[in-house]
Amino acid sequence: MYELASIRRVFRALRWPLAVVGAIAFIALVTWLRHRPFSADPILFSYLQIVGSLLGFTFAANALVRFRGTHDRLALILAFGFVLAGLIETITVFGYYNMLSAGFPAQLHIPLAWMVSRTLLAVLILAALTVERRLPSSRDPAREMFVALVVVGVVAYLTSAGFLSYPVEPSIHPLARIARPWDLFPALLYLAAAVLCWRRLAQNRTAFDFALCVAVCLNVACHVAASQSERLLDAPFTLAQVLKVTSYAVVLCGALIDNARLFDQVRHLAITDSLTGLGNYRTLVQTLEIEIQRSHRTGRQFSLLLLDLDALKGINDRYGHLVGSTALRRLGATMRTSCRAIDTAARYGGDEFAVVLPEADLKAAAAVGRRICNRLAHDGQLPRVTVSVGAAVFPHDGETIEQLFSVADNALYRMKGQGDGTIGKLASIAACL
Repeated sequence: MYELASIRRVFRALRWPLAVVGAIAFIALVTWLRHRPFSADPILFSYLQIVGSLLGFTFAANALVRFRGTHDRLALILAFGFVLAGLIETITVFGYYNMLSAGFPAQLHIPLAWMVSRTLLAVLILAALTVERRLPSSRDPAREMFVALVVVGVVAYLTSAGFLSYPVEPSIHPLARIARPWDLFPALLYLAAAVLCWRRLAQNRTAFDFALCVAVCLNVACHVAASQSERLLDAPFTLAQVLKVTSYAVVLCGALIDNARLFDQVRHLAITDSLTGLGNYRTLVQTLEIEIQRSHRTGRQFSLLLLDLDALKGINDRYGHLVGSTALRRLGATMRTSCRAIDTAARYGGDEFAVVLPEADLKAAAAVGRRICNRLAHDGQLPRVTVSVGAAVFPHDGETIEQLFSVADNALYRMKGQGDGTIGKLASIAACL
């Protein structure tokens, strides 16, 4: 553990020098590639464009699912942005083939669709990060989707109009130090987005946030590489396309991993009692159904243990509901430490708890009940609380869930009638069970 902490401190101290060294090395690599006699197959470019578009559309679908579940404005704006960028890049394929067929002079012009789609996505990422920082959650999802769609449309129109109305057409200058200076503009936008993403990681360290930060950095590298491209399909141009598609794959993987985490959290909340961390009534019933089916197959019995916290109303009236909730959590913690790993402990009512004990007879159930009563009564916390216990064994006491609950509940109330003293309750468990 100490070594891991030391490695993290060293990494934090060296991250900026390493980033500078990496940026210099990448620029040197791109400059070297610029002078390589390389020309990619147009089919490869088409595949990269199609794969990039499919990844963008898939990410957009996952981002919309994320928005429906979390009302995250960042995911909503990014979804629309990737859809629009994917559509533009898909149409771009035909424009590239026309430029290739027109000969070398036509290849010295930067496709306008490339500049529009890349700049549009960069602006939308910046807008999404800014909006998410100020207003992280949506209150009216339907209205937010309409507003986001309008915003994306306006940004797309202004970006397209800006490039179309600019008096100078984006072109390539093979003899200049920077062959495609226009690509530095989206590179700066992505760099600003990378700074915002890095700051966001201080509060949100999810797979989605980390992947978005990496993807934005890859897009910065994409346009730095593209700025050294002297013609279509040369080495820097191909590297830029690969980096762009890789960024889409990275952000999609981050969204999928984070959505899986969110789905797991929802599933956990659906089967767990929020106060005690034990299973809820749904978990209890499902476990009983599974154990009944297993008992029919194997012929082995199992036990159901019901527990009721004594005088919870009195604790709430005298000490307050916060102390009463603490008493319930104390019982839940005691049940977790007193049961086996294969047992299922659940809270199915206000002060009503249960334990399903696979392959356990009445004697084993009584032992667990005594252990819970003893540990709860001597846990060293105030006020001291006691618990009443009742048990039923399948199939001896019943062959349905209702019959098992009835038998265990009757045993519990017989024990509750023995009085509230801890010693009396411990002594009466065997008789009541």
